[in-house]
Amino acid sequence: MSTTRHPYEDLIAHLTRTSPLGPGEAARVVADVLAYFSEPAEEFVRRRHGELKARGFTNDEIFPRIAGELTGRRVAAPELSLRQLRRIVYG
Repeated sequence: MSTTRHPYEDLIAHLTRTSPLGPGEAARVVADVLAYFSEPAEEFVRRRHGELKARGFTNDEIFPRIAGELTGRRVAAPELSLRQLRRIVYG
């Protein structure tokens, strides 16, 4: 029997107590959430730019919005100027 603890064992236990999730399902949810929020800043900027562009937003609307969203990421991204955001997308 393995004595290795899952790094988020307390969170998994909390989810199984407070939701209908079993331990395996709770562990998968935690892994999915961590993967989502561990996306590097440059990938996030490119992905969000594409999503917002597809919804009809202009770059003048997109880049300030992305700059604001970056501050809410799990791992604080470096503060990027609008020009730096554009360079990530367009090179």
